[in-house]
Amino acid sequence: MPMGRVAVGGGFTLVELVVVIVLVGVLSSLGIGLFARSSAFSPLLATQQLASATLLAQQAALAGNPSNSVTIRQTSNAFEFEAADSLFSIRREGASMAYQVAGQSGLAAIPGGGLTINFDPMGRLAGPFREKSLQFQISGDSDFTLCLSSLGAVYQGPCS
Repeated sequence: MPMGRVAVGGGFTLVELVVVIVLVGVLSSLGIGLFARSSAFSPLLATQQLASATLLAQQAALAGNPSNSVTIRQTSNAFEFEAADSLFSIRREGASMAYQVAGQSGLAAIPGGGLTINFDPMGRLAGPFREKSLQFQISGDSDFTLCLSSLGAVYQGPCS
């Protein structure tokens, strides 16, 4: 064995093991810092939850189920979507949600008691915005837009 090399475990030197341990420590500390700074809220996830709840209520309306509405609430710490006797909730972490009725200017905040949207037996918007498209904007680290057309179609992006 050459002078200066101490074999540990039949192949790795003590210096190599110490370097690996130091590298693992540095990489893990960097990884923890990245996760600590990242937010658990995602506007995209909130948009997908809203779309899912809307489609659930629309399917209930098409099936003749009396649970043919979706209620959207913005509480102090969460977005809540209630449809067909199911409640979906996502922490909002400072994000906000607003909506705009087609043909009107400016975004309106979700009312304190929530915004309830009803669907008719054909799956179209029945109330309170009959034959009007609704555009939702969820703002957080980034902004996402969701359109609920008057015919009941749900898609990401602005209403055209």
